[in-house]
Amino acid sequence: MKPEFGKKETNLKKALRLMDKATSDLLVLPELFDTGYAFSSREELAALAEPFDKSETVSELKKYSRETKTVVIAGIAEKDKGKIYNSAITILPNGRKHVYRKLHLFYKEKLYFNRGNGPLEVISYKGMRIGVMICFDWIFPETARTLALKGANIICHPSNLVLSYCQNAMVTRCLENRVFSITCNRVGNEDRGGNSYNFTGFSRVIAPNGNVLAEGSKVKEELKAVDINLKGAEDKRITSLNDIFEDRRIKFYNIKGKK
Repeated sequence: MKPEFGKKETNLKKALRLMDKATSDLLVLPELFDTGYAFSSREELAALAEPFDKSETVSELKKYSRETKTVVIAGIAEKDKGKIYNSAITILPNGRKHVYRKLHLFYKEKLYFNRGNGPLEVISYKGMRIGVMICFDWIFPETARTLALKGANIICHPSNLVLSYCQNAMVTRCLENRVFSITCNRVGNEDRGGNSYNFTGFSRVIAPNGNVLAEGSKVKEELKAVDINLKGAEDKRITSLNDIFEDRRIKFYNIKGKK
């Protein structure tokens, strides 16, 4: 998608039009897909952020999820108890919702958002064990590893990427954890408040062996779908004698005195 900054209703309608072309079990939207990204102040962000239980965006995504039997994951600005989080909501067709708040804030996000305060969790639904991280979380390998150790077989990754490294780095994240990943990145640019962001596109679905199963455009708004076999994320062996989890030497990894 290419969201228009601040036009939440317009961006939601655009997303739903794209989503209507899908027949999916799981669908991922970009980070901050309904607000845009280039906030110029905390006050501007606060005017666009909403509690999830009062959000028209969440209400419409919940309706879509229920009617299509699709798990939907979307990045939204969340307001809660005086704080504002860069969050991703996972909506299940049975009405359940899970919220992940971005742990690792990028660049000027640090000026406007509060750091995430919740655990990394895995959501189970019909054989899918879904872990969620957001954009810059990719550069911290602990994020994907924690989700994988907790049993995730798919890592969903709503993003607004402006650096050029992530799409290739996610191949490594999948290889080192033997999981599928879905990086849904936005396209276009935003130039406001003295900041210019050019988003890199190239959304990707990647397999546990590092193969790119689907890739989006750098500039085009589109929907991509691919069939995956979740059994591919169950085998953690690289060779017949090497299991990436069982072979870890945890006692040598501890750094005393570091948080």
